[in-house]
Amino acid sequence: MTAAEVPTPLGPARVHRAEPAGDVRGTLVLGHGAGAGSDSTDLLAVSAAACAAGWRVLRVDQPWVVAGRRIAPAPARLDEGWTAVLDALRTDGPLTGPLVLGGRSAGARVACRTATAQGAAGVLTLAFPLHPPGKPEKGRAPELQQVAVPLLVVQGETDAFGRPDEVVAALAGHPGTVAAVPGDHGLKKDPAAVAAAAVDWLRRH
Repeated sequence: MTAAEVPTPLGPARVHRAEPAGDVRGTLVLGHGAGAGSDSTDLLAVSAAACAAGWRVLRVDQPWVVAGRRIAPAPARLDEGWTAVLDALRTDGPLTGPLVLGGRSAGARVACRTATAQGAAGVLTLAFPLHPPGKPEKGRAPELQQVAVPLLVVQGETDAFGRPDEVVAALAGHPGTVAAVPGDHGLKKDPAAVAAAAVDWLRRH
């Protein structure tokens, strides 16, 4: 595991890179949520399992996290920082093989919004915040529905930001897959189940 800072127009981001022991099946890039960096329980579990399955994994800390700020910027700024990181990584060469974009919560939203422009072969989302807690009328289903490549949503069974059945309904007519796992929005109850769902999907798609 190595970590390196990557310059962006919003300040430096940080990329944690894990290489598989054998041949590289593809590259998985993961973003974090609005409350913390890329060392959340679910992201670490998925990273370790995907790397063991032959994937290069790049966990991205957005510039606001590297700068020590506690409040995430607006979605457009998140997309800008994420895109700048991916552009830099593509220039340096580590985005070889099929590219899968993903992340948890706010990072999942960023991956969905940028997948087409970045030429992603798939999108892996953890704890997608379908709506603010208690406000289903403020849905974010269009961000999921715009994904035109294979999509997996790993969702906690008691997630206040959208239960698995709500995500299934939001994806009506879309070929995306929803995997229900124990736990809430933090996905800390059973990280092994989260990782297993992600790796199984990566192997099949």
